[in-house]
Amino acid sequence: MASWCVRAVRQSYSLVTSPAFARASPRLLCTATQQKSGEEEAAASEQSTADKALLEEKTKLEEQLKDMTEKYKRALADTENLRRRSQKMTEDAKLYGIQGFCKDLLEVADILEKATESVPKEEVTAQNPHLKNLYDGLVMTEVQIQKVFTKHGLVKLNPDGLKFDPYEHEALFHTPVEGKEPGTVAVVTKVGYKLHGRTLRPALVGVAK
Repeated sequence: MASWCVRAVRQSYSLVTSPAFARASPRLLCTATQQKSGEEEAAASEQSTADKALLEEKTKLEEQLKDMTEKYKRALADTENLRRRSQKMTEDAKLYGIQGFCKDLLEVADILEKATESVPKEEVTAQNPHLKNLYDGLVMTEVQIQKVFTKHGLVKLNPDGLKFDPYEHEALFHTPVEGKEPGTVAVVTKVGYKLHGRTLRPALVGVAK
């Protein structure tokens, strides 16, 4: 048994020290080095591919975030515009909701004005108490209704002598009038009214030319 072990050791030593093994060792070392280099290149390539994929994913997510941010801002702006429009509509409804009612009352005011104008002033005396009382009642009613109009933002337009404004006046005719500048209101046939700054009924006028 001991002799067999000695022979095995000698054969192994002779194999290692043989010229053939010496020639094969550099080739084995080169092969191992090349294999290691290939593994490193493969690992580097895999790392580069992973980095590229992460960069692409990051770019994609940044674009999505930018797009969502823009959509969010537009949604906020649309919501704010809608809120302002709704608020404006609500305010207009409060201000001009009585517009139709006011137009009907204007006819009553016109009748009262014509009634007071049709009474001969020289006959409104103490000697004619019934006419005087009737006239005073009409005047008081007219004054009171104008106070109510003013309280609710309804203002009378009597543009006699003013520059003609197509947004507030309606020209029925043009005529030369002595002492009146061309383009000014010479005659007011029917007064107009404005409700909270908006023309409710234009004044019917004659314009000097």
